[in-house]
Amino acid sequence: MPRPTTSRPREARLFRNNRSQAVRIPAEFELPGDRVLISRDGDRLIIEPVRRKGLVALLDSWEPLDEEFPAIEDPTPDPEDIL
Repeated sequence: MPRPTTSRPREARLFRNNRSQAVRIPAEFELPGDRVLISRDGDRLIIEPVRRKGLVALLDSWEPLDEEFPAIEDPTPDPEDIL
Protein backbone atom coordinates (compact mmCIF):
# COMPACT_ATOMS: atom_id res chain seq x y z
CA MET A 1 0.00 0.00 0.00
CA PRO A 2 1.58 3.35 -0.99
CA ARG A 3 2.20 5.86 1.74
CA PRO A 4 0.30 9.16 1.56
CA THR A 5 2.34 12.10 0.26
CA THR A 6 1.04 14.39 3.00
CA SER A 7 -0.09 13.64 6.51
CA ARG A 8 -1.01 15.35 9.73
CA PRO A 9 1.86 16.23 12.05
CA ARG A 10 2.54 13.73 14.80
CA GLU A 11 4.58 14.24 17.92
CA ALA A 12 7.81 12.23 18.08
CA ARG A 13 10.33 11.68 20.85
CA LEU A 14 13.81 13.24 20.88
CA PHE A 15 16.66 11.52 22.71
CA ARG A 16 20.44 11.62 23.02
CA ASN A 17 22.64 9.14 21.18
CA ASN A 18 26.14 9.79 22.53
CA ARG A 19 26.80 13.44 21.58
CA SER A 20 24.07 13.64 18.91
CA GLN A 21 20.40 14.39 19.24
CA ALA A 22 18.19 11.76 17.60
CA VAL A 23 14.51 11.47 16.79
CA ARG A 24 12.42 8.33 16.97
CA ILE A 25 10.50 8.22 13.67
CA PRO A 26 7.03 6.62 13.90
CA ALA A 27 6.41 3.63 11.60
CA GLU A 28 4.02 5.51 9.31
CA PHE A 29 6.83 7.96 8.48
CA GLU A 30 9.42 5.25 7.81
CA LEU A 31 11.88 6.05 5.00
CA PRO A 32 13.47 3.54 2.62
CA GLY A 33 17.15 2.69 2.89
CA ASP A 34 19.60 3.28 5.69
CA ARG A 35 20.78 6.84 4.96
CA VAL A 36 19.02 10.21 4.81
CA LEU A 37 19.78 13.79 3.85
CA ILE A 38 18.94 16.39 6.47
CA SER A 39 18.66 20.11 5.89
CA ARG A 40 17.25 23.12 7.68
CA ASP A 41 14.60 25.54 6.39
CA GLY A 42 14.27 28.21 9.08
CA ASP A 43 13.28 26.35 12.25
CA ARG A 44 12.13 23.28 10.28
CA LEU A 45 14.27 20.20 9.68
CA ILE A 46 13.79 18.36 6.41
CA ILE A 47 14.70 14.68 6.33
CA GLU A 48 14.63 12.83 3.01
CA PRO A 49 15.94 9.47 1.83
CA VAL A 50 19.19 9.30 -0.10
CA ARG A 51 18.22 8.27 -3.60
CA ARG A 52 21.02 6.36 -5.25
CA LYS A 53 21.44 7.14 -8.91
CA GLY A 54 23.14 5.56 -11.83
CA LEU A 55 23.89 2.06 -13.03
CA VAL A 56 25.03 0.72 -9.66
CA ALA A 57 21.74 1.76 -8.05
CA LEU A 58 19.77 0.18 -10.88
CA LEU A 59 21.68 -3.09 -10.65
CA ASP A 60 21.33 -3.12 -6.85
CA SER A 61 17.56 -2.79 -7.22
CA TRP A 62 17.23 -5.91 -9.39
CA GLU A 63 16.45 -9.27 -7.84
CA PRO A 64 18.84 -12.13 -8.69
CA LEU A 65 17.71 -14.50 -11.45
CA ASP A 66 16.75 -18.00 -10.34
CA GLU A 67 17.33 -19.58 -13.73
CA GLU A 68 20.33 -20.95 -15.52
CA PHE A 69 21.47 -19.58 -18.83
CA PRO A 70 21.81 -22.02 -21.74
CA ALA A 71 25.27 -23.04 -22.88
CA ILE A 72 26.48 -21.00 -25.85
CA GLU A 73 28.76 -22.43 -28.48
CA ASP A 74 31.57 -19.96 -29.10
CA PRO A 75 34.23 -21.70 -31.18
CA THR A 76 37.57 -20.01 -31.73
CA PRO A 77 37.60 -18.35 -35.17
CA ASP A 78 39.98 -19.61 -37.84
CA PRO A 79 43.09 -17.43 -38.24
CA GLU A 80 43.05 -15.04 -41.19
CA ASP A 81 45.95 -13.66 -43.17
CA ILE A 82 45.31 -9.93 -43.18
CA LEU A 83 48.63 -8.77 -44.72
